[in-house]
Amino acid sequence: MALTINTNLSSLLVQSNLSKATQSLNQAIERMTTGYKINHAADNAAGYSIATNWETQLGSLDVAADNAATGADMLTTLEDTYALVSSHLQRVRDLTEQAANGTYGEDSLEAIESEITARLEEIDRIAANCEFNGLKMMDGTMTDISLQVGLYSDDNSKITLAADLFSETNVQSLFGEAITDVAEKCAGLNGTTDASEMLDKIDEAINTISGRTTSLGAAQNRIESAIESISVQSENITSSLSTLRDADVAEESSNYIQAQILQQASATLLATANQTPSIALNLL
Repeated sequence: MALTINTNLSSLLVQSNLSKATQSLNQAIERMTTGYKINHAADNAAGYSIATNWETQLGSLDVAADNAATGADMLTTLEDTYALVSSHLQRVRDLTEQAANGTYGEDSLEAIESEITARLEEIDRIAANCEFNGLKMMDGTMTDISLQVGLYSDDNSKITLAADLFSETNVQSLFGEAITDVAEKCAGLNGTTDASEMLDKIDEAINTISGRTTSLGAAQNRIESAIESISVQSENITSSLSTLRDADVAEESSNYIQAQILQQASATLLATANQTPSIALNLL
C-alpha cells in the first residue's frame, strides 16, 4: 500500500469499522433496555407489521373477553331473578293446594288469598325492576341481543341471545289474568273456579320459567366456551408475538460485549492509523 499524506485509507477503514461497532453496540443496548428485538420498522419491516397486527388483535380479544363476561353477568342476573320468581310461584302452588283441601273456612281462605296476593304482587314488582345496565329484562321490551365475542364482523364472532329469554314475566303474562282474579281462584274464593283447577295453571307458569332457565343455561355454556376460546387464541398470539418480537437477553448481552470489544479495538487502532501520514515526514 502506498504511503500518502492526503488520503489515509487505513484511518477511513478503521472509522468505518468503528461506526459499525458503535451501531451494533447501540442496537444491543436498545434491545436489552426495551426487551424487544424489533423496535423500529427498519429493524424488520415485515416483522414490525405482523407484530403491530397481532398487538391489535390482542387488544380486540381483551375487549371480546370483557363483552362475553358482561353477557354472562347479565344472564346470571336474569337466572337469579327467574329463580326468585319460581320460588314465589312454588309458594303460591303450596297455598293453592292447601286451599284445595276443603278443610278451611272462609277466614282461613281469605288469609291464604292475602298471602297469594302479596306473592303475585311481588312477582310483578320483581319483573318490573329486573334490569342490567339499563336494559329491562322481564318486561317484554327486549329484542335479540348480539354479543361481540370475536375479532370480526361475521356470525362466527357473535353469540345471539334470543328475545325469548327476556319474555314478559308478570302475572298477566303468566296467567292471562289480573292478580286479584288469580288470587281468588287459587284460594277457592272465586265461586266459579275450584282451587284445585288452578294447580295446572300454576304448574304451567312454573314450567314456563323453568324452560327459560334451561335456555339461559345453554346460552351461558356458549358464552363460557367463547371465553375459553378467546383465552386460547390470546395465549397463542401472545406466544407468537413473543417469538417474533422479544429480544433474547443472553444473545444481546453477547452481542453487546462483542460490539464493545470491537469498538474499543477500533478506537485504539484509529489513533494508530491517524499517525500513519506522519511517517512520511521521516522520508523528507
